[in-house]
Amino acid sequence: MKCGDKLRVVVLAVGLIAIAAATADAAERSAAGQAAHSGGAPAAQDVAGLFAEGEADLRAGELDRAGVAFRKVLVADPGAVGAYANLGVIAMRRQQWGQALELLQKAEQLAPGVAGIRLNIGLVYYRQNDFHAAIAPFESVVRDQPASVQAHYLLGLCYFFTERYGDAVTVLDPVWPAESGDLNYLYVLGNAANKAGQSDVEERALTRFVELGQNTAEYHLLMGKAALNREENDKAIAELQEAAGLDARLPFVHFNLGLAYLARADFEKARDEFLQDAAIEPDVAFNYDRLGVVYAYLQDEAKAEQNFKQALRLDAHLSSSYFGLARVYQRSGKFSQALDAVDSALRMDADNANYHNLRGQVLARLGRTQEAQKEMAAATGLLNASRERRHNELNEGALPQPELTAEPKTQ
Repeated sequence: MKCGDKLRVVVLAVGLIAIAAATADAAERSAAGQAAHSGGAPAAQDVAGLFAEGEADLRAGELDRAGVAFRKVLVADPGAVGAYANLGVIAMRRQQWGQALELLQKAEQLAPGVAGIRLNIGLVYYRQNDFHAAIAPFESVVRDQPASVQAHYLLGLCYFFTERYGDAVTVLDPVWPAESGDLNYLYVLGNAANKAGQSDVEERALTRFVELGQNTAEYHLLMGKAALNREENDKAIAELQEAAGLDARLPFVHFNLGLAYLARADFEKARDEFLQDAAIEPDVAFNYDRLGVVYAYLQDEAKAEQNFKQALRLDAHLSSSYFGLARVYQRSGKFSQALDAVDSALRMDADNANYHNLRGQVLARLGRTQEAQKEMAAATGLLNASRERRHNELNEGALPQPELTAEPKTQ
């Protein structure tokens, strides 16, 4: 098999493995540190002491105390850039994205030359999967700090997720010296190069990928994911169990095992695997989304509803969880709640035939016959397109892949 063909088998169908969140925390600290010095030191010694106290509390994870200190700084010095930036970091850690963006944009207005603030603005968008919006702030950081590996990597991922594959290669290839020891980087670079028709970069990424990954837990996870995407569930389970044997706490090993068992309709095993991954990665919404699906199959509607709601608390843009909730409510005869839930799903994925079909069913139960007929017609019209899309997804990897959006680990 040619090297490029191997890449299509090994790389194109796989998802990235989990990546530590420490990079983001480092970015937040770096950004806040830059901002602290950009606005000038407060005149009053006690204000400077308050700021130092807030920074210490922030480093220690004492977010409430840090927030109090930084707000006191702003009372004494309304132009304290670092206080706004650090309050933005606190909001980010609490996943209060709207508040984080407001605070960071205020800091940016006061200190437009501080690249770290713009990096955090990009991260706010990135963590909400709004990759289009994240591109501009990340681009500005790359322009101002061309040596920033993290900014290049994050921008490259955004280009990749928005299908700007040539741009992704352009941004990611220069950080090869720092990142070529990372399987995840090699996956993104190789996949982007393949789609951009840059065979030289593709071949280099594959060669390094195979060389680096053999007989590691991460490698078996990637191979298992590739088999899972090809619907080779038995092979996927064998690879993923091999990965788990090498590192039982490797993020997303159990998640993907859960997907494999779910595909085989082995719901009890799927449930157990998703629960194991949730114990390792408690903030990954997809675990709870898939648990909701499993509990629905097991006819435990209360737990299904609980898990879909938990998924949405973690990711309010997860349309599949709204759809799952709508089906739970439909089966329970709560048709108004079902309609609200499926409407939320359709706002995020308006071309989903299943969502339109369910909406039609719910409207019919509510006695809104004409609207129901329109929805059923829309579902029928989308069905052929959905079948074509499903065919493409089987080739491209349609299964939930939270690995793809985990933030990069830089070296």
